Amino acid sequence: MPEYSASTVRMQAPDDAVSLPVRELVNLDAWAADAARLRVGPEGDGRLIEALATELHEAALDSRDRGPVTALSYVPMPQLGELARIELSALVADETYPTVTVDLLHRYLAAPTDISLRPPEAELRALPAGPAVRVRHAYVQDADRDGTGTVMETCAYGICPDEKWGLVLLTSWRALAHTDALCTLTDSLAQTVTVASAAAH
Repeated sequence: MPEYSASTVRMQAPDDAVSLPVRELVNLDAWAADAARLRVGPEGDGRLIEALATELHEAALDSRDRGPVTALSYVPMPQLGELARIELSALVADETYPTVTVDLLHRYLAAPTDISLRPPEAELRALPAGPAVRVRHAYVQDADRDGTGTVMETCAYGICPDEKWGLVLLTSWRALAHTDALCTLTDSLAQTVTVASAAAH
């Protein structure tokens, strides 16, 4: 079992976020319909509820592929669907990387890729859960032959509570008009990440 499994990792969810069932065994169709109805409100338009349910269903499947500790669909305005995805994941040391350091998380998160729109921006931060690096990145997804595609932006925190494992908080979005607000949201969420070891209970 990985070291972090003996620890409890928590993060405060924003008011307008829907917690995605990435580890629970649930009927996703029924869950998505209930979650959409709850987010839109009982008097909400049926077509809006149906559209949001479809989006939440897809979001849950997508996040499950990555196996995060926690995944949230940020839906401040249900009529616009998911504004951003928020995922908190654990990275565990292995034979290749026997210790997890802020420098390692920096290199992991700030490595440019062939779809990077511009070089990633990284800066060191101190968080309640441990030393961290904050990385802003923008990608061009699904580019055609002309290089035109959809821009995806991310704001990530690589957090190092322990040398045996680290945490990555990643917020991703395509709604570029909301970039500043979503970066601010990610900054505030990073401050709420807490880690309690089993020995502390």
